Amino acid sequence: MSGDEARMTVQLRRRERLAMTRLPGRVLLYASLSVSAFIILLPVLWMLSASVRPEGNIISHPADLIPTAFTFDNFREIWSAIPFLDELRNSVIFAGGVTCVSLLFDSMTAYALARLDFPGKRVFFLLVLLFLMIPPQITLIPVYQIVAKLGLVNTFPGMIIPRATNMFGIFFLRQFFLGIPEDLSQAARIDGAGEFRIYWKVILPLARPALLTLGLFHFMYNWNDLLWPLIITTSNNMATLPAGLSEFAGTHVVQYGLLMAGATMAMLPMLVAFLAVQRKFIQGIATTGFK
Repeated sequence: MSGDEARMTVQLRRRERLAMTRLPGRVLLYASLSVSAFIILLPVLWMLSASVRPEGNIISHPADLIPTAFTFDNFREIWSAIPFLDELRNSVIFAGGVTCVSLLFDSMTAYALARLDFPGKRVFFLLVLLFLMIPPQITLIPVYQIVAKLGLVNTFPGMIIPRATNMFGIFFLRQFFLGIPEDLSQAARIDGAGEFRIYWKVILPLARPALLTLGLFHFMYNWNDLLWPLIITTSNNMATLPAGLSEFAGTHVVQYGLLMAGATMAMLPMLVAFLAVQRKFIQGIATTGFK
């Protein structure tokens, strides 16, 4: 056996011993992750299980996760119990409108904070960080009063305009824009491009992962939001899905079957949206630094 073959044999044996010593740790790690994933997904599994059970089987004691009786009546009755299609349309308009408008204003503000020099820039950024710490419930009443004085109650503009920008979105995109090489903007300026053209033609295409990630955050938050649409709308014609589903949770009686069936169908658009941008979502989170 030559010297090279002997060294390769020794290295292979070392790798095998190292793999054997790491095996118990890996087994423990994967087992812990599996248990944690099951605990996190347990409410979702119960929701799916309850959506295909009769009402009496859901509240039986002792409770069980695997249904003993199946029925799809909950999915059929949900369409007549509430105006499901109208509320679904309202949720799509509300969440989609907020997402599109907020991405535009967030990205424009973030570009100014990341690439432009103007008086008070640092103070403005500190204010953005300060507003991140203020709970939205504090501004709920004054914002509602402004919307009511403008006559925008029970309208989609009244629901969307107060959400037209988001401090977290500004901060998130600013951090991503700082990671884009400045040389690209300088090259565009040499070619005669203005700031808006640089923002639109250079920065936004490169920031697509961050935009998709932030768009998913905005859409998910507003899709599941109950408080603001419930306050700003008094007409059933303007109700969103979370507000409509809350009708099944009364003070003394909760219709779990219908509630879980509606929640299951309301979850599907979010699941489709996440699967559509999954790869870009992970890339956007991984490439957004803190500078």
